[in-house]
Amino acid sequence: MDNAKSAETKSKSAGEDRRQPGRHVILTLSCDDRPGIVAAVAGNIAGNGGNIVESAQYGDGESGRFFMRVRFELLQPVSLDELKERMQPVARAYDMEWGLTDAAAPSRVLILVSRFDHCMNDLLYKTRIGALPMQVVGVASNHRDFADRIAAEGYDFYHLPITPETKAEQEAKLLSLVEETGAELVVLARYMQILTDETARALTGRAINIHHSFLPSFKGARPYQQAHRRGVKLIGATAHYVTGDLDEGPIIEQETERVDHSMTADELVAVGRDIECRVLARAVKFHVERRVLLNGSRTVVFR
Repeated sequence: MDNAKSAETKSKSAGEDRRQPGRHVILTLSCDDRPGIVAAVAGNIAGNGGNIVESAQYGDGESGRFFMRVRFELLQPVSLDELKERMQPVARAYDMEWGLTDAAAPSRVLILVSRFDHCMNDLLYKTRIGALPMQVVGVASNHRDFADRIAAEGYDFYHLPITPETKAEQEAKLLSLVEETGAELVVLARYMQILTDETARALTGRAINIHHSFLPSFKGARPYQQAHRRGVKLIGATAHYVTGDLDEGPIIEQETERVDHSMTADELVAVGRDIECRVLARAVKFHVERRVLLNGSRTVVFR
């Protein structure tokens, strides 16, 4: 009986490793631009039982690079590993940087937060209602402010207090946490700590930050209050990938909103927080749906 159960388990595992007809897969790629790329990719997908349902491509005349995102439906059972193997000849022929993912598998995301919780709340809510196709593997913070609430919502909370003396040690713990949780993306949801160059490099293309970048003249603490004193007429936010250069990583999404002289500093803060939530959520959604491809210091975003 035990042997029968073992055989049944192995059979079930093998079946789960195969993509059933009707499942969707996402292919992303970039390479030097030259004729025949689209035809080669489409032919490979069709030849392996795939039907393209969504496709976007862009050739950058400045860099000479070609970018493509394809979502296709599988019309026959085949595993993701088999698809990757069958894609290899095309990838080698065009020297592609590429990835193939199961569209139904939610991305594993670790959220970092300090003491402003509006962006974190928005991400958790959108995840709960299914608006963001991701699995939150935990929330980490350099403060304990939200520990009880995060635990009550069923998420793991990690306290990583940071001082100038412990920064290197705690960032090493952060990278270990990313590894242990299998996080594919780290979201700095108003995490008020500057990541070191080493950590930023380790998370290249896998860490997104939100910044009030449409207030470039007002760096440091209380930027909206500074903006109010200067009488700004436009505020906004930028979501970007984290790099060693503070708030200068490749931009994913931005938004602005007009304000006027009648608004108080607190009203500017309220408007700014709403913008930050919207921009960060869109950037995260674009990333987990594999719609963002790096193009040097810029990004290609297939909306």
